[in-house]
Amino acid sequence: MSYRVAVASSDGKYVNEHFGRAKQFLIFNVTDQQSEFYELRKNNPPCSREGHNDDQMSRTVELLADCKAVIVSQIGTGAIEVLSLKGIKPYVLPDFIEDALKTFLKTK
Repeated sequence: MSYRVAVASSDGKYVNEHFGRAKQFLIFNVTDQQSEFYELRKNNPPCSREGHNDDQMSRTVELLADCKAVIVSQIGTGAIEVLSLKGIKPYVLPDFIEDALKTFLKTK
């Protein structure tokens, strides 16, 4: 069975973005044993130093609507709740993307 996983990364190598501040997400097609890069999705981050924008948070979650999970370096409780309502499970795995995906495959 194949599904998609989003990864919050600024450099394409490391999971280094807070969910609400991620300017892009790398999307991977994942099976029970492997992952393969699918596409890059640009994002207008919903969070700033002043707080977060609920409308933009909804747009970010919709951007990832076809994903089963999102791997991030950090995430707030509000974002966790919004993602959960859409059936997207967040994983906090700050690591090299390849290693984070391996950890995800072991823990899902």
